[in-house]
Amino acid sequence: MLGSARGVSIGRDMAMVVVPALLLLAGLLWVALQFVQPAPPKTISITTGSETGAYYAFGQKYAASLAKSGIKLEVLPSKGSVENLQRVKDPAAHVQLALLQGGIVDTPAAGEGLVSLGRMFVEPLWVFHRLPGRIGRLGDLKGTRLAIGGPGSGTRKLSEALLGANHISDANTTFLPVSGQAAIDAMRAGEADAIFLSFAPEAPIVQGLLRDPNIKLMSFDQAEAYARLFPFLQRIVLPRGVVDLAAGIPADDIVLVAPKAALVAREDLHPALVALMVDAAQEAHGVGGMFQHPGDFPLQVDSELRMSDDALRTYKSGQPVLRRYLPFWLAVFMERSMVMLLPIVTVMIPLMKFLPQIYQWRIRRRIYYWYGQLKRLEWRVTAERIDEAVSLIPVPDRFAEQLYDLRAAVDLVRQRLVARERSAPAAPAASQGAPADAVGFAAVQAQR
Repeated sequence: MLGSARGVSIGRDMAMVVVPALLLLAGLLWVALQFVQPAPPKTISITTGSETGAYYAFGQKYAASLAKSGIKLEVLPSKGSVENLQRVKDPAAHVQLALLQGGIVDTPAAGEGLVSLGRMFVEPLWVFHRLPGRIGRLGDLKGTRLAIGGPGSGTRKLSEALLGANHISDANTTFLPVSGQAAIDAMRAGEADAIFLSFAPEAPIVQGLLRDPNIKLMSFDQAEAYARLFPFLQRIVLPRGVVDLAAGIPADDIVLVAPKAALVAREDLHPALVALMVDAAQEAHGVGGMFQHPGDFPLQVDSELRMSDDALRTYKSGQPVLRRYLPFWLAVFMERSMVMLLPIVTVMIPLMKFLPQIYQWRIRRRIYYWYGQLKRLEWRVTAERIDEAVSLIPVPDRFAEQLYDLRAAVDLVRQRLVARERSAPAAPAASQGAPADAVGFAAVQAQR
């Protein structure tokens, strides 16, 4: 019975110390969870362009790169950059990434909710024509029939902006809403005088036009002026003979203007996926080409959109250390775990030091209480009754030393009382009730 009561009291003491500590740790874990990003999704989407265009091809390269880390990138074809912008801004479309032609995000509102991962490559604006003589200025095309791309395409929006700067509109010039192969067919059939195309120089339709002796490519005499007036444009040169050295194509240097295509993301895209996309972009666009040297792209600046902080961090420092040496999923798991456990471990270290001290204090307080009682009751309580009450104090075995110290003190008082009784007359009868009260009080304390 005594052992059972003692065990209950000891268990209660442990609970009074451990339970508050556990509640504190649970609170810290909850707070830490508020600052931890959820795990990145395993599937995301990017909207690109036509399946025969460079945007779609680059999307496939990104997908192959992300697949190495276990992430599936769905590459969606589209009508062009205008549709891409609409998709990536619409949460219902479930599209997280887009390739956009320069000049598409022409207002702050158009780019709201988006961040740039950098400018990836130049996309020349090719103006092919079958007009007599040399054409060096867009102003020379007023009054002709121009195939400037279909509605929703980035080519059409760019063409209208540049032609508008030369006071050319559908009021004084015929705009044909065709692009790609349809535009080429219209020009060869005599239905269009000039066509505007935005394709990579390696595209088969561009290569075919460059090698056609009946088709001329316009060289922009005012290319530098366009680059100054439209910050998203860049002056580039197609060097003489770069298409075919043996045949000398082109016969002269051709000056072009080219928007710099951007890889954009929704601002809520998981930071770990942003870092993966930066790596994929560097792998796809870091090589040289007709208009760039190796390492020229991606560009870490954007004149139209705010750069992603996570992208800039990756460009500067590369992937975090864990992701360099561990599988992607394992590295992300460990990073999230560290964020959650760091504040908990920080608190647990001093807590583990103080918990035993708090527990010892609770036990010692019970023993020290009887030291005080011993001094106050020494004059009226026999040492035997106190000894009996002390024996009822429930304490763990490792505190036996303090308990026996107390019992030794009780024995000392007993000896003093015995000596006093031998040298003093007997106590009045009324005082005989005092020990019973003390014993009752002791019994109550022993059950705590």
